[in-house]
Amino acid sequence: MADEEHNEADAQSFLSCAIEVARLMDLGNAAEVPEARRARRLAHAVRKPLLERAYLPKGFFAPLMAAAVQDPDPSFCRWFVEPAVYAFGRRRVMAALLDYLRTGTDAEQAGAERAWYCAHVPLHPDRSPAYAPGVSREPLMDECRDVRDEWRETLRRSAS
Repeated sequence: MADEEHNEADAQSFLSCAIEVARLMDLGNAAEVPEARRARRLAHAVRKPLLERAYLPKGFFAPLMAAAVQDPDPSFCRWFVEPAVYAFGRRRVMAALLDYLRTGTDAEQAGAERAWYCAHVPLHPDRSPAYAPGVSREPLMDECRDVRDEWRETLRRSAS
């Protein structure tokens, strides 16, 4: 596949993921936006509403992870990773990224590596109500040393 075709397929994958997250948020699909910018516009539209929620339904997790992994821009995949970390915990997010690294396509593996950096986002009470004072949160949701060790081991094995 030529680079141009590959990039187009990646852009379509990301657009599909962004549309799904926007659908879950009842934000529409930004049909009036030119297709070349539609995915980024949708990502921007869902960012703040996602962070404003202390809780996200279970059905949000897989679409957020897919969008994070498919986002071609390492600066913006955080828009999907950060709300997932707040809502579902750092451990679950990192475990999902590890799964993409182990079993995903080449594009998904590269996306998982980009998103891995974002999964280390500092957690602040003023950033999300999920960490607001008085909110009870299971500490194990964010315990991830073993997942980090597995990540490093997986990268080491793949480099050999």
